[in-house]
Amino acid sequence: MEIKQIYETARKRMKGYCRVCNECRGEVCAGEVPGMGGAGTGASFRNNVEELKKIQLKMRTIHDAKSPDTSIELFGEKLSVPIISAPITGNSFNMGGALTEEEYVNAVLKGSISAGTIGMTGDTADLSMYITGLEGIRNVNGKGIPIIKPRENEKIIENIRKAEEVKPLAVGIDIDGAGLITMALKGQPVGPKTKSELKELVESTNLPFILKGIMTPDEAEIAVQVGAKAIVVSNHGGRVLDHTPGVANVLPEIVDAVKGKIIILADGGIRSGVDVFKMLALGADAVLLGRPIIIGAYGGYEEGVTAVLNKMKKELLQAMILTGCKDIESIDRTKIIF
Repeated sequence: MEIKQIYETARKRMKGYCRVCNECRGEVCAGEVPGMGGAGTGASFRNNVEELKKIQLKMRTIHDAKSPDTSIELFGEKLSVPIISAPITGNSFNMGGALTEEEYVNAVLKGSISAGTIGMTGDTADLSMYITGLEGIRNVNGKGIPIIKPRENEKIIENIRKAEEVKPLAVGIDIDGAGLITMALKGQPVGPKTKSELKELVESTNLPFILKGIMTPDEAEIAVQVGAKAIVVSNHGGRVLDHTPGVANVLPEIVDAVKGKIIILADGGIRSGVDVFKMLALGADAVLLGRPIIIGAYGGYEEGVTAVLNKMKKELLQAMILTGCKDIESIDRTKIIF
């Protein structure tokens, strides 16, 4: 399936909710939450994209990195590329509902697996959507990761128990969803967590635990202290707080604080395999991909998701060849100017 066709189809299916711009940078959709835009002025959304643009790659062509290995191992699973489909729910109120929640979940999970990687499922005010995500993970033999909204701990632990039944690779919460307007509008407010509350959640399960929504080194250190297996450096796609820095801007200091102590994933503004390379060079172990996956699913279901991921894998591979990187571990800050 051609990327151009995917975009054209997604544009029709998401009309009125997402323009499916040729360059997705959050300008025309600023303030459209619910919807696909960023909070307030959309500055946080734009910062995610613009901070990545500032980073430049150092081209090298005298070396023997002719057939780079793009694979990594994560949560006991070998992935052909260090890209995970991000946890996204709410088709009806954010994306227009041309796909049912079940269709979206299956497209993301199966399309990700077809591309040699995995997907995450999300949570929203309608519990049935979380359950749909779990059923999707069950249908792919546990090769997925459910992420839960930061509700009261008692409710989160109930949802962790439901997750354990489908034997996923890991489980987590997106703390960056604290204060999310789409939850409040449905009468299910979410909020921040204390260190002791996080420790209770991590210790409530034997599954690897992920904290999504870390934007400062001190909170990354807290994630380590409470025993989390991984963090996701993320501002929730710029959808919860206006005027935050871009993820690429804060990632280096977080990496300097906790690299080697915890798995570091990065999420925000990634639009190409070159952007993936940049995040890895800044110190991320892998990245999460959000809006491009939505476009892939709406533009071509499972095949569309696979096509988007394969395109990014090819772009990452080319970037590795032209910077002299034999494998993912070879990608570091010496390969970029930032």
